[in-house]
Amino acid sequence: MNSILEQKIDELKAQFSDRRTQVCDIEVVKAGGTAKITGTVLDEATATAVQSHFPAIPTELTILRQPEPEWLAVSTTLTGLYNKPGFGAGLDSEPHNGQAVELLRSEENWAYVRQTDGYLGWMYRPYLAAKPATEPTHLVSEPVAPLHLAPDAGAPLVSRVLGGTAVSVTETQNGWACLDLVGDLTGWVPAHMLRQLPLPTLPEAQLRQRLVADAYSFTGVPYQWGGSSAYGIDCSGFAQMVHKLSGIQLPRDADMQFDNGRAVEPPFQPGDLLFFASPNGHRRITHVGISLGDWQLIHSSRSHNGVYVDNVQAVKHLRETFAGARSYI
Repeated sequence: MNSILEQKIDELKAQFSDRRTQVCDIEVVKAGGTAKITGTVLDEATATAVQSHFPAIPTELTILRQPEPEWLAVSTTLTGLYNKPGFGAGLDSEPHNGQAVELLRSEENWAYVRQTDGYLGWMYRPYLAAKPATEPTHLVSEPVAPLHLAPDAGAPLVSRVLGGTAVSVTETQNGWACLDLVGDLTGWVPAHMLRQLPLPTLPEAQLRQRLVADAYSFTGVPYQWGGSSAYGIDCSGFAQMVHKLSGIQLPRDADMQFDNGRAVEPPFQPGDLLFFASPNGHRRITHVGISLGDWQLIHSSRSHNGVYVDNVQAVKHLRETFAGARSYI
C-alpha cells in the first residue's frame, strides 16, 4: 500500500515537474495509523489536481498564489531571477526596471516570485519596490539608453536604461524625454530611443524588417547564460527581447518558444525562429536564433561568446542539430 501511494505521489509530481512554471512539492505524512497529503502547491488548480488524485486521503496544502496577491516591481536597472535564494544560485533571467512580479513567499532577504509570463524564481528583495499604480507609456528601443541629469548630452549621467524596459515619460523637451523610473530615479533620455505604448500594429513585411533591424542592434553583445540585456544575453533571451521590442510576447526559454510557436517550413522569412536540439539523441531543444532570411541566422552563441551572424548550412554543428522553425508573426 505504501509503495503504491508513493508511486501515485511521484506520478502526480511528474505532471507538475517543470520548476520554471509549476510547484507541486507534496508528500505523505502518517500519524496514528492515518495518512494525509501535505506540502506546497502553486495555485488552486494544482491543489484540485492533488485532491482529485487522492479523493480518499485528506490534504493539508499551502497554496502560494492568493486571490489578492502583493505585486512588486524591479527598482534597479536590472536584477536577477535565480533558481534558488542566493546570488550564487543559477541565473534564469534578468527582469528590467519596473517589471512587475507577484510575491509568493519570502525567505529572509529573498522573494519567491511569479512573473507575468508565469516564470517562477527568486529575487533579492531589496531590489524590489511596490508596483506603481500608473502604467508605463513607452518602451526603450535601443540596447542601452543613457539617462542624463538634464536634457543635454553633456549633462552628467544618472544611470542607464536597458532595451526592453517599459518606462513612464513625464515630460518632453527639445527631443528629450524625462523618465520616472521605479526606485525614485528620474532623468532624461533622447526621445528617439523610445517607442510609444501601445506599439502600433505594423504590416507583416514592415514588422519583419523591424525585427531584423532590432536584432542587428544587439550585435556583439556578450553571451551570458540567463542574460536578458545588452550587458549579456543568452539565445532565448535574445529572441524574446527582439520580439518584445515589437510588442510580441514570447516565453522565456527556447523549448517553451518552440512548443508555443507556429510551425513554419523553408524557405524561412526574416524574423522566423530557428531551433536546435542537443546532439546526444534526445532531441531536447537547447538553442534558438532569428532567421535573417532562409538559413542566415543571427543568434546569441556560446561558441562566438555573443550575438553574431551565421549560416546554418555552413556551420556543421548547427546544420546537424537543426530541429525545426517557428514563427510568432
